Amino acid sequence: DYVIFVAEVASTCNEALLMQYLLGRTEDKKERAYLINYFLEQFRTTLYRQTMFAEFELKMSELTAKGESVNAETATKVYHDLIDLYFGPDIVHDEYIDLEWARIPHFYYNFYVYQYATGFSSAVAIARHILETGDASEYLRFLSTGGSDYPLNELKIAGIDLTKPDTVKSALEVFANTVKEFEALL
Repeated sequence: DYVIFVAEVASTCNEALLMQYLLGRTEDKKERAYLINYFLEQFRTTLYRQTMFAEFELKMSELTAKGESVNAETATKVYHDLIDLYFGPDIVHDEYIDLEWARIPHFYYNFYVYQYATGFSSAVAIARHILETGDASEYLRFLSTGGSDYPLNELKIAGIDLTKPDTVKSALEVFANTVKEFEALL
């Protein structure tokens, strides 16, 4: 009876380990660039974008809590401003991107999307630890819990404490180092 959040961490950690395995075995510049780009896209779509989604949900809920009207015009404006905040002032808004909020089914659940960003950060930090130390024992103990405790407690077994910023910082360091490698490769 594990929760989906724990399953996401496990599968994403294995994806991060596989990515590092593949990168460690290629010397072809085009293949390496492809793999690095794929990995960076996972950060963009999971860590950054899902955090933006969570902030959108929060802002919509705050407006509702204040008794303000929330309609398509309001949601589109809030979403537009978040796109600018997260992706910078040079982002090009096509005619449909500001309406993306209307097609994201996760927005109709209670604050679910943040779990993708925190799960991805946790997975990348776990994979980083395994690769740097060669020790997967904490991760294997985490996997063996099988939903027997709260997810935050289970993650602590794997060396992840989501009550502190260290996990996200670790994932962002991996992202920054990967961007540097990508730039050097290009």
